[in-house]
Amino acid sequence: MGSDSEVEKTQQKEKERKKMLAIAPIAKPLASKKLSKKTLKLVRKASEHKCLKRGVKEVVKSIRRGHKGLCVIAGNISPIDVITHVPILCEEAEIPYVYVSSKEDLATAGATKRPTCCVLVLTKPTKGELAIEEQEKMKADYSQIVSDVSELTSSLF
Repeated sequence: MGSDSEVEKTQQKEKERKKMLAIAPIAKPLASKKLSKKTLKLVRKASEHKCLKRGVKEVVKSIRRGHKGLCVIAGNISPIDVITHVPILCEEAEIPYVYVSSKEDLATAGATKRPTCCVLVLTKPTKGELAIEEQEKMKADYSQIVSDVSELTSSLF
């Protein structure tokens, strides 16, 4: 029984290593494991509350319309040209952005089966209103992650 868990651990480590090798060279600021977990958790909550824009086209459209939020971009996109303009748009609109290691994990958190390049976590839902309690909790999580991301970004430059 012990050997099975050892095999599983080595397979998981190999999988993680392959994920890290597939990350594009422009994927900076790249979230740490802990920050990635928190960010994906926020994406999951946002998708449940309809506060999420999925895909390059929707994200770009929302940024150009002036919506604010947190942009989460997958780091293992190929070809990278698909998303190279998104960080520039985010910087111009003063929207914090962060890269996570895998587009598959981002899709799972965003409640889609199809791998997703990027998502925009909005501060308010697109339609309707949230309960005050849920809105407070989501805003607290959002502001915590945004502060972590801005701290990570400031350490790069």
